[in-house]
Amino acid sequence: FGLLQAGAVPVFKPRAEEKITPEPKIKKLEPVLLPGEIVVNEVNFVRKCIATDTSQYDLWGKLVCTNFKTSFITDDPMPLQKFHYKNLLLGEHDVPLTCIEQIVTVNDTKRKQKVLGPNQKLKFNPTELIIYCKDFRIVRFRFDEAGPESAKKVCLAIAHYSQPTDLQLLFAFEYVGKMYHNPAKKVNGIDPGGGGGSSGSGQQTPLFEAYSDWDREIKRTGASEWRVCSVNEGYMISTCLPEYFVVPSSLADQDLKLYSYSFIGRRMPVWCWNHPNGSALVRMANIKDVLQQRKIDQRICNAITRSHPQRSDVYKSDLDKCLPNIQEIQAAFIKLKQLCVNEPFEETEEKWLSSLENTHWLEYIRSFLKHSVEVVYMLECKRVSVVLQEEEGRDLSCLVASLVQVMLDPYFRTIVGFQSLLQKEWVMAGYQFLDRCNHLKRSDKESPLFLMFLDSVWQLLEQYPAAFEFSETYLTLLYDSTRISLFGTFLFNSPHQRVKESTEFAISKNIQLGDEKGLKFPSVWDWSLQFTTRDRMLFHNPLYIGKSAPCVQNGAVKSFKRSKKNYSSTLRGIPPALKNGIISEQEFLPRRNSLILKLKPDSLQQAASHNNSLEQYFRAWFSKPVDLHGVILPQFSGTHVKLWKLCYFRWVPEAQINNGGFITAFHKISLLVDEVDMLNRSLRQCKSNLSLQANCSDLDQSRMYFRASGLNDISGTSDFLSSSFPFSPIGNLCRRSILGTPLSKFLSGAKIWLSTETLANED
Repeated sequence: FGLLQAGAVPVFKPRAEEKITPEPKIKKLEPVLLPGEIVVNEVNFVRKCIATDTSQYDLWGKLVCTNFKTSFITDDPMPLQKFHYKNLLLGEHDVPLTCIEQIVTVNDTKRKQKVLGPNQKLKFNPTELIIYCKDFRIVRFRFDEAGPESAKKVCLAIAHYSQPTDLQLLFAFEYVGKMYHNPAKKVNGIDPGGGGGSSGSGQQTPLFEAYSDWDREIKRTGASEWRVCSVNEGYMISTCLPEYFVVPSSLADQDLKLYSYSFIGRRMPVWCWNHPNGSALVRMANIKDVLQQRKIDQRICNAITRSHPQRSDVYKSDLDKCLPNIQEIQAAFIKLKQLCVNEPFEETEEKWLSSLENTHWLEYIRSFLKHSVEVVYMLECKRVSVVLQEEEGRDLSCLVASLVQVMLDPYFRTIVGFQSLLQKEWVMAGYQFLDRCNHLKRSDKESPLFLMFLDSVWQLLEQYPAAFEFSETYLTLLYDSTRISLFGTFLFNSPHQRVKESTEFAISKNIQLGDEKGLKFPSVWDWSLQFTTRDRMLFHNPLYIGKSAPCVQNGAVKSFKRSKKNYSSTLRGIPPALKNGIISEQEFLPRRNSLILKLKPDSLQQAASHNNSLEQYFRAWFSKPVDLHGVILPQFSGTHVKLWKLCYFRWVPEAQINNGGFITAFHKISLLVDEVDMLNRSLRQCKSNLSLQANCSDLDQSRMYFRASGLNDISGTSDFLSSSFPFSPIGNLCRRSILGTPLSKFLSGAKIWLSTETLANED
């Protein structure tokens, strides 16, 4: 996402006559390169467009294509710039190649435009380049004063390197290869490796690559009847499972080997989490052997039952039958993307809510929240173990299993805990990041399930801000990090693929691995690779109430309680589907495009009992004070499930609120928290009789980005705050004017996201 800045959004007024005069720079502009990064092509005298309807704010510089990013280098300051939020890996105007969605070249004179593929020819000299990014940005460059051949070559280079055909062509391999050949070389002053990294609290994120990480998690959750299994060491059984995972203690390794052949992808049932009452959350793929299905299914369920202290039954949830599939989620995301970058944005205002509803994005968020609540109910109230069943067991189950654990376990609502959850349930569980993020441009497998999970977590954060240690800025930057092809975390379809591909690459480059299982790629959890210590403070939520910080009032510890009025309005806010309860997928008959699921006529009696139990559970939960370190349940009526504006609207100038939005409250609360922290430190130091010098040193420490006092005090200069903070739409959503351009006819249909099919014959 490059160098991010936030500030006042300028109102651009077109002038009657504008003369474009290039200002060639005498100073040589050179890109900042990472180890293994090389310049592929470049062109001088390029103009980066900042506004749609005027060129007065445009920047002059050099456009460079490397094997990692497109980089625009300029000496010109960004107009009306008031704030910098810098990514240490990327410059202010850089776009990682894996963040590029589509490349469109335009020739104004010949009135032609073309979507560029990886190995296509360009029959005209481009006068303009438009880059559509996966994070909803639109970046435009003009080549009016640039050499026509150089402009064509750089456009073709960007198209080629942003759409690689092989995994080993992604930049992470060149970067890691260079680091192995030059082990003393450091980036941003640190030595990047494959460790979990620190998240600012000094704690390391467990990667679940080792036996010991799983063993610690078993002990943390009290899963005494479960054991760590090493039957898949060397990926001898399944290539889409980790080498170590947790299974019922009563299942022997020989049984697991025998049963594995019957599961799709040989993905045996794997343990996710244990409730204190003994019920377990388990994931598994479908059994493909129809003849053996009932027998194996019964043996697995019996083993899970024996692992429960009360020997409770097992509840099976077939996710494929009751949740949207990956194709439907992708279709919803495309509609959402078109809505958020529509042109002109104001024209959608009158029908905004209906247009948003028609995307089905929030409907699908609601579906995942509702189903996760049902699983929570079965684990928490019914005290039975739950098996999440899915065809391959590596898509929808990642989302539901993670969401359930966030609702049930406060550890996963801390930064380190949340990162360990992503490692355990996504990275090591074989979520196909390579295909679903479409790093190799195979669009038939693309689906934003990981983004939908982050959006669902944001919904919980929005409803219970004091229950989460991290902020929505953290969630947004985490999503952005999936588009940076440096980290091994979000680059592969499975741990086995990382080992296999990196070992092949190491052999081809004569890299000695020794006892290592493949190359060690940088982990995204090492946030110091991307952000300074100060900037990482924006990850922390000032509203978070940790266990060590109870609310004290008049000398007594108080908990947060709902008033009677809030309680009653909460119940009124429950949608009809919830008032009737949520039942298992066998008792649901989904009606397409409906927010309410209809009951089968023949199961009304059975459903009524289940409904009453679930309704009672909800009423009981909402009637009690909120335990921020216990279970949290979301509300998901139409008014409670919202659009994540910071993520989807951060580049839209028309959607910004200067000196407004949640950041204004975040700013004030941070100042208050920092002031309280300073007073506490002063009191502790006075009691300890520490020296004045030590006192001053300690007072300078702060966990808040916005500080009440000190050298970095910016509390009095909050005019740079906007609803997009710490991002800025300036120059990041530069739509092409629809007046007098070759694309005017096309854009008048409000289809800003160009399709290859539409433009294939227009060259």
